[in-house]
Amino acid sequence: MIRVSNGLNVIQKLVPSEKYGVKCPYKMNPTCYVVHNTANDATARSEINYMISNDNLTSFHYAIDDIEIVQGVTEDRNTFHAGDGANGKGNRQGIGIEICYSKSGGERFIKAERLAAKFIACKLIERGWGIEKVTKHQDYSGKYCPHRTLDMGWQRFLDMIKKEMEDNIMSNDNMTLDEALKVLKANGLISNTEPWKTTIETGKHMETLILNVAQKLK
Repeated sequence: MIRVSNGLNVIQKLVPSEKYGVKCPYKMNPTCYVVHNTANDATARSEINYMISNDNLTSFHYAIDDIEIVQGVTEDRNTFHAGDGANGKGNRQGIGIEICYSKSGGERFIKAERLAAKFIACKLIERGWGIEKVTKHQDYSGKYCPHRTLDMGWQRFLDMIKKEMEDNIMSNDNMTLDEALKVLKANGLISNTEPWKTTIETGKHMETLILNVAQKLK
């Protein structure tokens, strides 16, 4: 078990190295998260166990249900989940996240989706990424996935993540400038955190920030 920020625990049930050739053959420098719905009603542990036990090319990094987050592949190795081929961006650069219980939906799925939003928010903050790094399976292959999340509203889910990012960072009474800048970036108020990290540069960019905040509140 490993601990992620904001008190979230991740259960590691990792693909054994002898199955790397089938499930995660390439080293990876991730550039985004790719969200899926399982189209099944199995738990996160069951999804990961099944993924590891078979010899299908399908694989993913995390499964999340209403109770826990289970990791099957480390984030420095690729998985095959996006349907865009062996060299596609989704399969070679995307961290695949499966949200459980989407077949039947209901309260279990709602809780699973909420936990996924909280987890993705924590990971975005950890990496210094903005909400634009959150993508969906549909973006890569055209498949209507994450099907139930799409039915309920993709922008709604992105807004859940953004709210979790804000709550996560704002809950820290000793928030640093770097953390504050990540919140602004996640909400589209600034495009790059680096120019804001020195007093001199901050002065130069303050007008842009004020205008962006005013536009958001308008």
